Amino acid sequence: MDSRIFYGIISLLVISTGTVYAQGSQSIISVESNDDNYYEGEIIKISGEINATISGTPVTLQIFTENDDLVNIAQINISEQGTFSHSILAKGPLWQKQGEYTIKASYGANGVAESKFGYTPNSQLIPINFKVDTGNETFDVKYTIKGGIVKDMIVDADMLTLEVQINSTDDGEILLELPREFIGAEKQNGNDEIFIVLIDGKQVPYKEPSIDSKLRSITIEFEQNDSDIKIIGTYIIPEFGTIAMMILMVGILSTILVARNKFQIKI
Repeated sequence: MDSRIFYGIISLLVISTGTVYAQGSQSIISVESNDDNYYEGEIIKISGEINATISGTPVTLQIFTENDDLVNIAQINISEQGTFSHSILAKGPLWQKQGEYTIKASYGANGVAESKFGYTPNSQLIPINFKVDTGNETFDVKYTIKGGIVKDMIVDADMLTLEVQINSTDDGEILLELPREFIGAEKQNGNDEIFIVLIDGKQVPYKEPSIDSKLRSITIEFEQNDSDIKIIGTYIIPEFGTIAMMILMVGILSTILVARNKFQIKI
């Protein structure tokens, strides 16, 4: 055999083998979730795409904890466009571990893709006490927050406002337990009035599912990059707190003494 023909055949085999290997190394499936972090009770939306569909073959979706515990499994049909989607409620006895979770999508014999997200169950959302300094005294506001951190809480007594400064890394919510002794919103008859809640200057609604005689618990939803939450009521710090009451008593006693001295002089 001519040596040129021999080496030509060898070259074609190498190129052909390399091409087959490259095609085999390319994943025919992709998968992703609609967010990077989730909390208990939220819906995880998973979607993906198939590059080479196999008739009658569904996608197998599995979700694992970082310890490889299986928390969810499902088989999803593929659309005519080669796409698939699935929604999962992150709630239940298997969804109790905090950490990084893995979505594994399998299709056919060799199609495998993975995506990861962070997850936090409600058991890990420990309420935090924040001491709000009014200048004359302090009071505690207990809170839990999803999707960010609280940087500071500031009282604006003139505007009857509690300002909560946050760093929001994701869409989330904050639950605030406001002690009625120090802050509230009341009608003239003493019944509860709604708070005015502003986020970065825009009024937003809030949730208040239960009534308590000592505090008002309100839940405010915010979006990623929101930074300033203002809760405006009808009073903040009772006008006659401990220090104010002492000053008032001193003033009253001084007035009585002055009036008595004047009366004695007249006699």
